[in-house]
This record gives sequence, structure tokens and C-alpha cells, in this order.
Amino acid sequence: MSPLTPPLSFNPAGIELDRRQGLTRQLYDALRQRVLDGRLVSGTRLPATRDLATALAISRNSVVRAYDQLYAEGFIESRVGDGTYVAQLPMAKKLSTKRSTGLPTGLSPALSTKWTDLPEDLDSEVIHSAGVMRVKNNHLSQPPSGPPRAFRVGVPAFDLFPFEVWAKLNGAFWRKPDLEQLCYGDPAGDGRLRGLIAAYLRSSRGLQCAAEQIVITCGAQQAISLCAQLLVEPGDGVAVENPGYRAAGHAFALAGAQLQGVPVDGEGIDCQVLGTLADCRVAYVTPSHQYPLGVVMSLARRLELLAWAERTGGWIIEDDYDGEYRYSGAPLSPLAALDRSGRVLYVGTFGKVAFPALRLGYLVLPPGLVDAFARRRAVDMRHSEVSTQAVMAEFMAAGHFQRHIRRMRRAALSRRNALLAGWPVGLPGVGELPSVAAGLHVTVRVDSLARERQLLAQAQAVDVEINGLSAYWLAQSTTPEDQRAGLVLGFAAVPEAGIAQALARLRQAWQG
Repeated sequence: MSPLTPPLSFNPAGIELDRRQGLTRQLYDALRQRVLDGRLVSGTRLPATRDLATALAISRNSVVRAYDQLYAEGFIESRVGDGTYVAQLPMAKKLSTKRSTGLPTGLSPALSTKWTDLPEDLDSEVIHSAGVMRVKNNHLSQPPSGPPRAFRVGVPAFDLFPFEVWAKLNGAFWRKPDLEQLCYGDPAGDGRLRGLIAAYLRSSRGLQCAAEQIVITCGAQQAISLCAQLLVEPGDGVAVENPGYRAAGHAFALAGAQLQGVPVDGEGIDCQVLGTLADCRVAYVTPSHQYPLGVVMSLARRLELLAWAERTGGWIIEDDYDGEYRYSGAPLSPLAALDRSGRVLYVGTFGKVAFPALRLGYLVLPPGLVDAFARRRAVDMRHSEVSTQAVMAEFMAAGHFQRHIRRMRRAALSRRNALLAGWPVGLPGVGELPSVAAGLHVTVRVDSLARERQLLAQAQAVDVEINGLSAYWLAQSTTPEDQRAGLVLGFAAVPEAGIAQALARLRQAWQG
């Protein structure tokens, strides 16, 4: 274009500005969008800043600032003595001006919530689509909204948490923080907290471990995911309890594992079936209180499982998610306390003693694995948030933690008793409510999947949360559907009065 080429009309492409919003940003966005969509082609001469300001009835400074930003980003260029032009941009086709969804080309914008919108031939459209497809089939459901209510699963009595004590400790930390703690920290976690966790496990759980064996995590789920990332190669078999904690299965499946569902009987995971699985070197178990059936693994079965790991060179991931809650006698020693060959990775969490949003858990690892786990975790998360670790360490050191556990155990026992006492009896198709010796939930069998769905719908209609047992089974399970049916109820989320009210509504819905 020659120097004699006249500039655009004083208002390029009919720009309109809203005077209630920032004028510079609006003008910048308008010009930038017109360059990207081709309405302002390369070489187009733009009006002088003074002329454009007059045409738009805005200050020249607003135009100058918009032009400066476009200059800085390379959308326009200045020609000495000639004016301002749209830069020569190597665009083979018009660029989309739609705001990005953050998803690869070919994926539904509703990927995060509507997985069924994914195209069937995704593998041919998206790089790394195998990983994306694994997420499609192995993702966590959205947690229930609103405050805790009966009978939400996985929620402790955090209405009893000593928030005032926690606030004072948190305030003391931030009033005069140790400057060293505000730098990048050890990916394995705060040293003092690790030492206190080790001391707690030795004294209360009989697990002989050292601080150096502990890696702090953001809850139990991250701990399980780390195990999946470091112990599993794509195509490996991983044994999981069936029914079991599906979120753990998702973590292993995302790592490329082939999930092998192992049945659970009255003593825990069936080690006879486990022993028949080929190419399976990892087993995930919940021995203290099987999730969701509530079975406590027998000593004989624990020894059998440890023998399997030693014989095969396998790994056992022990998720002790609510081991603090035992209602007769002391909490059972974990499986890891019996391990003599270094084959058990112990997963612990503060979420069932404090509250889930704390996102604070830990791994107790065989010594040879600690460095690898800490380094792998650092790639995703350099280190855990410092104040939460420091405050929890002080909370434990001052004796608040042990007192709170005792209080939580008493409250859970009382709330369990309220559920057992008020449970409607004689419901058609519903089994007897079992005794509950440990944990924060109870599972009752139902005689058919259709009956389970009916009961869940009726409970939902009266604002009561209950999980269906059928949701905890692997999709490829060979167990007949009707044998998978049941109800899973958490009893710790609300006080006794709330439990009584919920049970009254259930009786009316189920027996009315």
C-alpha cells in the first residue's frame, strides 16, 4: 500500500463503545477482534489517534493506550511519516474469535459435565485422546451441594470441630511466621508434622514408623493417585475390592491399569481369587473397615494378603480412611503394622477426623520409596500449603488432636445408636440393619436393583441423602445385578436430632 493510500473511515468497521465500561479495553478488544476475524486485513491503514478519538467522542489518551497495547502484541505497526497500519500477519485462514473452552479440538464444550457428548472417533481427532477417554470413564462425580445432611456418606461430625482453637493457632502462625517456612518447602511435607504423625501412629495404631517414611499429601485421594502413578504401568492388572471405593479405581485406571475386581466376603478381600489373577502386582484394600460393606478384615486374611505380596513381589495399598472409629476396644492395628517385607503403603487422612475441606493426608511408605514419591509429588505440587501443616502440627503437639478424636468417636457412636434405634423395621425387600462395630457408615442389603432405585427415589423426594450400593461395583462385574443392590448410609454428618427427623421422613416415604 502506497503512502498516498487513505486511511479507513474515522470509525473502523463500525466500532461502538459502552461508556459505562473501560473505553481503552473496549477499543483494544474491538480492533484486535477485527484483525483476527479478517475485517481489518494486513496492510490496512488505521486512523490517526486524534481523528479516531474525535470520531468515537472519547479522549485521545484512551486511543493511544489501545494502540500501544496493539503495538506491543504485534497487531499493528507504525511506518515513519506514514501512519499506523495493521501488521503483516501470517494467517492462512481467519482465526476464531470465540473464547476458548480450554478443551482440545473435537471435544464437546460440556466435557466436564456431559461426557456423553464426546465423539466416538475421538482417537483420530485429538492428540493424547487415549488419556482423555480414560478420564471420560474414570472421573469423580460432583459432590453433593449444601451443608451436611442425613445420611451423607464420607462426612464426619465436623460441626464439633474446635474452630476457635484452630483459628487461634492459625492467627499465631501468621502474626509472626518463620520466614524459612515461607520459602519453597520439602515436597515430602513439614518435618515437624511428619514427626508428630509418626508418633501418633506408633502410640495409637501400633504402626512402627519414622518421620522419614511419611509423605504429606492433599488428602487420601492424592496419596492413592501417587501410588497409581509410580506403581502401575499401562496394561498392568490392579486388584480392587468389588464392591469398593470407586475413586481409587479411577486413579488406577487413569494410570492405564486394568482393574481386576476381587469379591469381598465376611473376612475381607478374597485372597484365593486374588491369587489366581495373572499380571497383578498391586492390590488396593480397606482392611480396617471395608468400603462400602463395612467388613473388618480378619487376622488370618491379613496374613494371607501379606503372604501374597511377598510371594509375588506385589504391593498392597492400605487405605485406612476411618480407622480411628472403632466402638468396642482400641482401634485395630493397621495391616502395615504386620508387614515385615516392606510391601505395604499406608494411606491416612485427617479429613475424617477434622473436615474434608482441610485436604490433608499422608502416606507411610517403605523407606526405599520415599524419595521417589516425594519427587513425583513435587512435579505436580511443589509442596503442600505451609500454614495448614504448621497449624496441624501445633494442634497435635498441644494435645488438641487426641482430645478431638475421643470426642469425635463418642459423637459418632451416639449418632450411630440414633440411626440403629430409629431405623424402620419390616420394610419389604430390605434386609436387617447390621451391627456397626467401626467406621462412619452402614450398609443394608436390598433384594433387587428395582427396589433399591425405588427406595432411593423416595428418600430423595423427602430430602434425605442415601447412596445405592449398586454404584460401588465395577461395570464388568459378573455378580447378578440384584445381588449388588443395597443402601449405604453415613450416620456422622448431623446430630441426633437431625437423624431422628430424617428417619421420620423416611418412615413416612417408605411405609406410607
